[in-house]
Order: sequence, then C-alpha cells, then structure tokens
Amino acid sequence: MTKLLVAILSGAGISTDSGIPDYRGPNGLWQRDPEAQKLVTYEYYMGDPEIRRRSWQMRRKNRTLRAEPNAAHLAVAELERAGVPVRVITQNVDGLHQLGGMPARKVLELHGSARSFVCTKCHARGPMEDALARVEAGEEDPPCLECGGILKSATVMFGERLDPVVLGEAVAITKACQVFIAVGTSLQVQPAAGLAGIAADHDARLVIVNAEPTPYDDRADEVVREPIGTALPAVLRRLSAGSG
Repeated sequence: MTKLLVAILSGAGISTDSGIPDYRGPNGLWQRDPEAQKLVTYEYYMGDPEIRRRSWQMRRKNRTLRAEPNAAHLAVAELERAGVPVRVITQNVDGLHQLGGMPARKVLELHGSARSFVCTKCHARGPMEDALARVEAGEEDPPCLECGGILKSATVMFGERLDPVVLGEAVAITKACQVFIAVGTSLQVQPAAGLAGIAADHDARLVIVNAEPTPYDDRADEVVREPIGTALPAVLRRLSAGSG
C-alpha cells in the first residue's frame, strides 16, 4: 500500500506560540506601519544607508533567532519520524521546523531564512549570528567580507520575487500530495495562498487549521478553528494512526 504524501503549508500562526509575531501577513506589522515596512523593502534598503543601519538594529533586537520550536513544530517532525512522507512548505523565515526536527531537505522556505545573510553582489552566504556579531562590535552596516557588497538577511524582501526554483518545487509537491494541510496562514498572500487551490484541484484532502476564516474554507474537507498548538498535533496523530 502506497503511503500518503502529506504536504504542510505553514504560516505565521504556527510560530506565534514561540513568541514570534506576524510581521508579514495582511494584518502584520509591515502592512500596518509603512515606516517599518521600508526596513524590509528592497528598493529602500539598497538605496539608503540609514535604512540599512536601522534594519541591522532591528535584526539585532529581533526575537526570531532566540525562538524555540513549539508543540506544533514538534508534531510535524514527529509525523515524519513515524514514517509518513512529509514535506513542509513554509511562509516563515524562522527556521523552527528544522530546529523542531524536520530534515532541512524536506522543508521549503518560500520567503527564505532569517538565520542567514546573503551578499547582494556576490551572493556569498553565512550565519546571521556572524553578521550580527559585527554589528555588536560597532559596524553599523557591515559590508561583505568577500567583495565589499551590501549584505542583507537571506529573506525575500518586499519588492523581491520568490525564488522560482523553490516555488516550482512547492507546486510540484502540492500536485503530488494526497493530503494538504494549511496551518496558521490566512491564505491571502499569493502565490503561496494559491497552493491550497492547486491541492484541491488535484484531489488532495484539504485541511485548514487557522483561527480566522480563509478564502479556501469552502473548498476544504476539514476546517479547524482550535488553537494550533493543540489542534495540529491532534490532526497529525490521526494521520499517523491511519484514520485521517
């Protein structure tokens, strides 16, 4: 008997129990505060050294790198360890799925990772902690040590396109899965939101775990409004037991 392929699309809601607020969603900080949004907008970031200095201070104070996986992240990794084929497609940049035990090769980060930096010129990469250590030591806008170019977080800023390779892999997984679980996402930010529709179009069982209604609720086989930290582990336990 062929095992079910389970695809999990995770949004900001899965990480709020880890103390990470929703920055990027429709009601997130970046949308509510245009000045704060400039700090993560590519055009402003590349063109204004003061924006970059403020961005580095924001990263230095950001709680993301200090966050720990919560029960929902751990439940996803537990399902994978139980032998169920699982692929995670995440809109988050916090790396908590990997810290929670999911193999990195099974996690697609649509918006990149806040745990790394990248040079905008030569594309050199490294751990964000290394760049932040330079900021702590007094470099307000640390340049690339390889070529002198501008460094940024290895995340997708406003004004940047998603990596087409990563997005293509996400679409392929979505088309191939038998179960698609959207958790902690409003399903309003494209193109990630459209994955739920693709899953339904390809006859996957669509499960939505989210506190608020989404545009895809009417296409879902199951909609769960309970708190994610308890609801998602329960859903995944049913899947693991073969009764999902």
